[in-house]
Amino acid sequence: MTNFNNSKMNVDALFLGPKSENAVFFREMMEYAVTEHMHWRSGYHPEDPEYVTTVERYAPEYRDTLYRTEGILNQLSSKLKTTSIPWFSPRYLGHMNADTLMISNLAYVMAMMYNPNNCAQESSPTTTVLELEAGADLCAMFGYDPNRAWGHITSGGTVANYEGLWVARNIKTLPLAIAKHPQAKQLLKDSSEKALLNMQTSAVLDLIDELKKRGLFEDVREMTCRGEGVEQGRLGKLLVPQSKHYSWLKAMDILGLGQQNIVQLPVDGSYRTDTDQMRQIVFSLIERGEPILAIVAVVGTTETGAIDNVAELIELRRECEARFGVSFYIHIDAAYAGYACAMFRDENNQFIEYDTLIKRYHSEGIFPSDVIWPKPDVYQSFKALQEADSITVDPHKVGFIPYAAGAICMKDKRIVDLISYHAAYVFEEVAEKGRKADKQQNVLLGSSIMEGSKAGATAAAVWAAHRLVPLNILGYGKVIAAGLTTANWMIESMNHCDVFKIEDREFQIVAMPSPDFHMVNFMFKEVGNSSLERQNQLNKRLYELCSYAAGRSYTNNFLTSSTSLTSEEYGNNPRNFCREMGFSDQEWDKTQSLYVLRAAIMTHCLRDKQHFTAFWEELRNIFEGKLQQLIDEENKLTHSKQKIAL
Repeated sequence: MTNFNNSKMNVDALFLGPKSENAVFFREMMEYAVTEHMHWRSGYHPEDPEYVTTVERYAPEYRDTLYRTEGILNQLSSKLKTTSIPWFSPRYLGHMNADTLMISNLAYVMAMMYNPNNCAQESSPTTTVLELEAGADLCAMFGYDPNRAWGHITSGGTVANYEGLWVARNIKTLPLAIAKHPQAKQLLKDSSEKALLNMQTSAVLDLIDELKKRGLFEDVREMTCRGEGVEQGRLGKLLVPQSKHYSWLKAMDILGLGQQNIVQLPVDGSYRTDTDQMRQIVFSLIERGEPILAIVAVVGTTETGAIDNVAELIELRRECEARFGVSFYIHIDAAYAGYACAMFRDENNQFIEYDTLIKRYHSEGIFPSDVIWPKPDVYQSFKALQEADSITVDPHKVGFIPYAAGAICMKDKRIVDLISYHAAYVFEEVAEKGRKADKQQNVLLGSSIMEGSKAGATAAAVWAAHRLVPLNILGYGKVIAAGLTTANWMIESMNHCDVFKIEDREFQIVAMPSPDFHMVNFMFKEVGNSSLERQNQLNKRLYELCSYAAGRSYTNNFLTSSTSLTSEEYGNNPRNFCREMGFSDQEWDKTQSLYVLRAAIMTHCLRDKQHFTAFWEELRNIFEGKLQQLIDEENKLTHSKQKIAL
């Protein structure tokens, strides 16, 4: 990725804007994208005749078909405008979504009209290269060696997680296959079951090199799980946080590893994986002689924005290798917060020291002086990402790229050999003679991923975004900091907000404290209410009034999302916040769930304090109106019941 001074990049100029402020430029560029494609078509072999004549284009049936096309598009537009979610507006504070970068939308449309399929390079000679370059950008952002790493675009974080586990599974079975092969087993120093199932990832990948030298790799690979299947439970346990995404359950199912082999790691009071309990669980498994297939850490949970202590996990693996001769694969699910790694890198892609980072944030106006981010342990987690074996990240979240754009990055591209497939009709060896070899072409994309046909337009969208908005402190750092700033101000405003007085009742709004990222969980509480069940009902109804569930997303004056923090996922940690809110332990024990409103505050529009202050005043009035609407409903229901009783 080209390095350049991006200090003068204006964040507002990157987006179409909540009021289509950049409409003129966007329209011009959209017309350019479409016109260029039409010129490309008409300019292809100009000696060829037009296949549809002017007379034919004015025939009644022809015009009727065009009119019907227009009519259907009018219908579609009406449906979209009526029921779609206005992600672009700061009035939407809910899921991990916001306005998308203009350049990505334009690049997507521009590439889409060429209809490239990145499954096979012969059907996507341009966008396949763009995908590999975009993957390399992400690998570099995470600190991987660009000459050794490998990354590519997926349809989302779910498929990326599948690929991470797919790779971990295949790596785990390679030593077992080598031990069964008469000519290959001499490569193993220790062929005991324990040794074979606890090798370091790098050591297994070194064996691939040795097998290739001896011409044995293809034979041995067919003796791994990809050829002979998986013996239930033999590969050990997958350790994932209680806060895991549901894709891990699906992955264990799809890959035949069995959900019963998942071990859930408890979370601590900050909703991160509890590192002390993780150590105990790992040591317990080692003592029982049970291998660990992989451990997953989450960088940005989808419910609380928590960032697991990756540095502690990396150190735990080192300790296990040194003390017990036991190792395991580490995958980071950074689908949500992965792009925030750009905030720690300077213009030369060097990871910035913590004190220097905070000074630059404030001296260069990336954060205002009253916002300090990140916490030191969160900083260490991002710094440690370069030690993980693979990382999931979603450009369509904090990368501000249109759907569908996930990605996976792998530290060592030799991993790809364990999952690669070749189909003769799709893949063809490309002769290097007579042309400049592309470094990235040593990996055939379509044969090395879980998906088949895939949109090259998505790769173009990600690639273009990285060219305009570099993955460093002055590029994506500025964009992501805008949302983090707003989230900090939002929490402060909520927790210092005056009580809402509605008729003879009072309500307060409270935000959960100190999220690691910009996921803000908040709730309304009626003063004097001691019932947690009633508290949850209050916020469920407010969610219904402030979401798509109201049936009028476009006309609603505020939209958010929600979630339940349950004992099943978070143990008794939500009880601490319940106590702060004045609910007894007995109420928590009885209900075992805390319902909260949830807002991933990603908007770039409110980073100016004056704009935020005006927005907050409007938002406060909206909250007051929603509470009044709720009370009116309750009063009406009570009145109806009284009439029926009479």
